[in-house]
Amino acid sequence: MNEVEEIKARLDIVEVVGQYVQLKRMGRSFKANCPFHSEKTPSFIVSPERQSWHCFGACGTGGDVFSFVMRREGVEFPEALRLLATRAGVELPERGRRPEEERQRERVHSANETAARWYHELLVKNDMGEKAWGYVQGRGIDAPTAEAFLIGYSPPSWEATREHLRERGYSDAELLAASLLVEGEKGLHDRFRGRLMFPIRDVRGRFAGFGARALDESTTPEGGPPGPKYLNTAQTAVFDKGSMLYALDRAQDGIRREGQAVIVEGYMDVIAAHQRGFDNVVATMGTSLTERQVRLLKRQTRSIVLALDADAAGSEAALRGHEVVEEALRQSEDRETVAVVTWRGLVRYQDAVSVDVRVAVLPDGRDPDDVIRSDPDVWRELIASAPPVLDYRFRAAETRHDLTTPRGRSEAVQELLPLLEPITDPVMRAHYLQWLSRLSLVREEELSGMVTRRRGARRAPEPAAGAPSLTDTRGDARREEYLLALLLRFPYLRQAGLEVPDDLLWESANREVLTAWKRSPESTVSDMVKEALPEELKAHFERLVHWRLPDFSVKQAEAALAGCREGLEKRQQTALGRANAALLAEKEEELGASTLAEAAASDTDPDDDRMKEGVGVSRAGQEIGLRIHGKQQEEDGGEAAETIADG
Repeated sequence: MNEVEEIKARLDIVEVVGQYVQLKRMGRSFKANCPFHSEKTPSFIVSPERQSWHCFGACGTGGDVFSFVMRREGVEFPEALRLLATRAGVELPERGRRPEEERQRERVHSANETAARWYHELLVKNDMGEKAWGYVQGRGIDAPTAEAFLIGYSPPSWEATREHLRERGYSDAELLAASLLVEGEKGLHDRFRGRLMFPIRDVRGRFAGFGARALDESTTPEGGPPGPKYLNTAQTAVFDKGSMLYALDRAQDGIRREGQAVIVEGYMDVIAAHQRGFDNVVATMGTSLTERQVRLLKRQTRSIVLALDADAAGSEAALRGHEVVEEALRQSEDRETVAVVTWRGLVRYQDAVSVDVRVAVLPDGRDPDDVIRSDPDVWRELIASAPPVLDYRFRAAETRHDLTTPRGRSEAVQELLPLLEPITDPVMRAHYLQWLSRLSLVREEELSGMVTRRRGARRAPEPAAGAPSLTDTRGDARREEYLLALLLRFPYLRQAGLEVPDDLLWESANREVLTAWKRSPESTVSDMVKEALPEELKAHFERLVHWRLPDFSVKQAEAALAGCREGLEKRQQTALGRANAALLAEKEEELGASTLAEAAASDTDPDDDRMKEGVGVSRAGQEIGLRIHGKQQEEDGGEAAETIADG
């Protein structure tokens, strides 16, 4: 028995989950309101027999005691393993960090906490922090909130922090490891001097580092040169600003309750929001949004709103950031490499339905702090009406480019077209292609072809001469083109090509080529097809005609065509299945998640393999689902297929 199995054997999932939510017995199981989303009717079921949990409501997920702790605490598996091992009294074998390394990390956390509490005392109880405290009060922050966030003030002396912490037993080596000291030309000295201090805690509430704001140039310590306006703790064993979010430890409950996280850019924005009850707000720390931060939030919610300042600097920062890119951004001060999130990546996240990203556009000249303090209802409405990230980019492009001129329309296409590449959903892609077509006055089919060609250039070269199969195609769009190239090259595939349904080709340009090919007589087919196509598709047609294909035998060409058709039919079947599954989910939602949950708790079969995996669908629910599924396939399946194919 390994340590994971031993922990499961020693712990009862009912007891563990019961520490987080109030469970109520229901037959052989327990139920509660789901801790991962807001609901009025309990849909969260815990089964002691299977030692598993499942949400039959909005989450639709489940798992074992480890997955519950990972999601509830917002931690990865190793951390959940450590937490549960401590609870179960299981000693884990040494792996990764040694005990000495763990002790050093604990000392760094402790040093940061000691410094944070001292800085807070200096802010509110010492004349030294009077000016800083006046600034905090002037921003509308009251004393209880300042204490809750432990806002503080670092003295302007070069060694005050060092002396204070050394008196409390911390060595210079430990203070260097915590980045509270730095090594300069004149030796060791305090990193933070004469600044407003914002302690930064990790997701478990441990003190990891600081964000520090200069009050003005007069706060420059002891005649030294002015430093940056904002200064963070350097990279340490416990602090990585690219993988942390300010106030996430305090915002977790609010994020789960609201089912949404709001990201702002400033510490004061976060504090003002929490003081007025908007406790689902977090902030980045002077950097662009990173992929690691998105993943961190994804453990808490699948809905993220970026609340961006309306001033010029905020807008430019928004346009620079927020797409997952392969390159790395080199941070000037700490020289750390951070994988930044940019617009295209957010579109990819949203298209994959892993994260719904929206953008709240704030009033001109105002930041979140201003809006929240002056009128909380305006803030509430801005967040509620935030458009999807791609809608925001399209609207921004409409105002940024002069669409009355060819150059302006071309610039808009160059900006927006790359954002459509990650979109795989045909309905969503068609929607934005139509929008871009209206802006640019370019036919939708031509724009679709441009996206297809960009994908092809990025992901796959033309098939090399001598390639005997489909292994040189990349994705379904390439498979469509490969099929057409075969039909245009080999006349003996005519009969098989006539049997290919037009709706197997989802790219509108490819459908038009296939339709024109079918309508043309077999002799001189290429010339006739080209003549039947609109002018904007002729270049696309020429590219298909000149694909570098092998000198196939009849059997090889027939096999290649059959493989193309089979792959596209599988795509069609998958799409139909998803459409019907979405319809089934909608019908099940009408029945009510609580009904399914109660049926699962009272009418489940402990021997069913799916029950053991924590899926837990009742027999009654299965029968209802099958009836809905079958009826909908019979009545609407064809219509759904046509809709998806046309997309």
